Amino acid sequence: MSSWSVEDAKAQFSELLDACISGGPQIVTKRGVKVAVLVPIAAWRRLQERARPSIKTLLLADEGRTDTLVRPRSAPRRRAGLASK
Repeated sequence: MSSWSVEDAKAQFSELLDACISGGPQIVTKRGVKVAVLVPIAAWRRLQERARPSIKTLLLADEGRTDTLVRPRSAPRRRAGLASK
């Protein structure tokens, strides 16, 4: 992956885009720190397909998902030796 400074990425966006399409992901740095990556759309779609669903998607889903998250409670146990007075 090639690295571009923010200034270079702004000034040469067309070249950055062409490099991304032909050479794969391109890293953008700000003051020497990696802050972003420009990726081809095909790679982005693959990442999105593999991503886990968001909490919003889970909460708005028609089917319940708590059955697999919480084990059923067991019957309460009584302590031996305790007699009511």
